[in-house]
Amino acid sequence: MSQSRSCTGFSLPELLVGVVILGILATLGWSGGSETLARQRLEAATRRLDQGIQRGRAEAQKVGRPCGLSLQAEGWAPPDRSLLAPCLRTLESLKEPIAAGDVQLSHNFPAVLRFSSNGLVLDGGTAVLSSKGTSLQRCLVMALPLGITRLGRYRAGRCEPDSSL
Repeated sequence: MSQSRSCTGFSLPELLVGVVILGILATLGWSGGSETLARQRLEAATRRLDQGIQRGRAEAQKVGRPCGLSLQAEGWAPPDRSLLAPCLRTLESLKEPIAAGDVQLSHNFPAVLRFSSNGLVLDGGTAVLSSKGTSLQRCLVMALPLGITRLGRYRAGRCEPDSSL
């Protein structure tokens, strides 16, 4: 009488190949996930930057008096040593900082961004945001005197329109 033994399980080479494949897949997933997270941080910071401008305009118009905001590396702040009143309601609604964590902000806005009592913007400029983990750079351009803002992609020293925004 012969007994047949069936072997179940994996051999060592099969197991090693499986572990290597899982490691490669995990590495690809991790790098793609960190790029996505960096882009999301960048998009959120760009939108908060734009929200600050829009809310400052709306507050000046609603209360019927001029007010100002100062754009710091960490986000919107009250004007420092200015005769212009800060847009306080705007600052209250923008609790989360613009450049939180890994987002870098550079801009050519004046020290105090001024809004007239009828909501016009008296200053203009460009802001560029970048984030660790992605090569994407976002930009915001504000034109005078209406304060129309345009969000885009910053490439080769220019803020280009981006249909994904």
